[in-house]
Amino acid sequence: MSSLFVAGVSVLLLVLGYIFYSKRVKQWIGLDDNEIPPSVSMSDGVDYVPAKHWTILFGHHFASIAGAAPIIGPVIACLYWGWLPAVIWIVVGGIFIGAVHDFIALVMSLLNQGKSITTVTESVMGKTSKNLFGVFAFLALILVVAVFAAIAGKTLATTPAVVIPTFGLIIVALIVGILMYRVQLPVLLCSIIGVLLLLGLIVTGYYVPIDLVKLGVKNAAAWWTVILLIYGMIASVTPITMLLQPRDHLAGAVLYIGLFFGFLGLVVTRPDMQAPSVISFSTKAGWMWPMMFVTIACGAISGFHSLVASGTTSKQIPRMRDARIIGYGAMIMESALAILAVMAVAAGLYWKSAPDGAEGLVFQELTKGGNWIKAFGAGYGQLTKVFFGGLGTLVGITMLKTFIMTTLDTATRITRYLCNELLGETLGIKIMKNKYVAVLFVGVLSGALALGNWKAIWPIFGASNQLIASLVLIVASVYLLSRNRRFLFTAIPAVIMLVTTIGALVYKTHSFVTAEKPNIMLATIAVILIILAIFLSITGLVSGIRARAATADKRAGD
Repeated sequence: MSSLFVAGVSVLLLVLGYIFYSKRVKQWIGLDDNEIPPSVSMSDGVDYVPAKHWTILFGHHFASIAGAAPIIGPVIACLYWGWLPAVIWIVVGGIFIGAVHDFIALVMSLLNQGKSITTVTESVMGKTSKNLFGVFAFLALILVVAVFAAIAGKTLATTPAVVIPTFGLIIVALIVGILMYRVQLPVLLCSIIGVLLLLGLIVTGYYVPIDLVKLGVKNAAAWWTVILLIYGMIASVTPITMLLQPRDHLAGAVLYIGLFFGFLGLVVTRPDMQAPSVISFSTKAGWMWPMMFVTIACGAISGFHSLVASGTTSKQIPRMRDARIIGYGAMIMESALAILAVMAVAAGLYWKSAPDGAEGLVFQELTKGGNWIKAFGAGYGQLTKVFFGGLGTLVGITMLKTFIMTTLDTATRITRYLCNELLGETLGIKIMKNKYVAVLFVGVLSGALALGNWKAIWPIFGASNQLIASLVLIVASVYLLSRNRRFLFTAIPAVIMLVTTIGALVYKTHSFVTAEKPNIMLATIAVILIILAIFLSITGLVSGIRARAATADKRAGD
């Protein structure tokens, strides 16, 4: 089958979903475009700062939620279950579940002074639910920071050519920030300058790789990991306009360019799908349902997105009407990125064997040892070879590396917010209200995990991430019910994701217990998450019944 046809139909459906369904969702939510956003009413010059233009904030939000997951998840799904179920879940999940989840999380935060989704949970379901949700979200974010720092550190150590583009982008972002906010140059001109400088950095990195191993540094990956953690801590306390907004705007531009040339490569080369459409319902990675649905994660729906939407994005939206294109639209574009990832490995690479001269482009061989990033880079390089030549693979890896860095500093800032709220405000630990103490605490915890055995608990992260998403949709449903608004568009996805997540956790628990070497720690964590999901679901149901009764009494009184 033609990859161009598959990709074309998928992207068309995603665009139609944004044009039509997002309008209905906005009506059901009842978002008032004339309300003043928190970035304006609570502006503080550090965290609450209205973006100069919605495109700048779109770049931040998109680059932060994209990360590596919408690429790695689809690559894994194609290898184990086939590209067809992956594409169907990405498109359907992205339009009706993931984008709705992101949009409603952003709106709830906007209508609650830009507070995190955990604080919104308290107003809807009570303090106990908020505290449980807050602790769970905090621990999940610590894992995100640790894992992304470790992965990025390993990438810098094994791919020296991306070192200069990775760190050079920070300097470029500072320059663009000055040009944009102090010199007041037009946003488009600043974007062009930034992208040209970044392209120069990519070429420089290709010819001047920074290889710490060759320089005699032992355990280069660990050194890069520490450097990245320090960067994340510094970036999370600097004013948003100085680094985060311009850096993420440029990171978004990198992604737009990468998407454009990736899909254009499909149009020009028109490769056939090499991988089988469906492999098997049951593989060594688990059953297609529920495991594929938590493996793809960010490409269709991700709980991490709600933490970004209510953590940093809601504090920067300049106008309420921008919430739709940022909250719903960014998720649609991320689903398009996931589709491109599918095309890169299912059409750009060969299945099991390759013709003479292309031996290094076999899907299975590239993914040995879990090297999913390398597989995507190689496939993307094949799709864009007509434009970039030998630089195609480096461009693909640099694109992915940019997302990882953006997610790293955004996740660090959000975890600092949660630390302030959970430990400083809720538990009353005064010292944790200080942002510098809080971010140091976050950095130490994340560093200990990143330099330790983070892989030991990573297998449970996919399901826990989707558990956050299902809980957010439950909170959203009760929130809408209490305001006498339609709620089935969030309640049905909430049930789907809750059942899927619990199913995945039960499956993983069985796998951990029945393994040749049983992993009791992971099995215990999985059981705790199942109990947490059931408790918060029951709490949400009770809160929903009470909210419905309250609105009925109010209507009767009127």
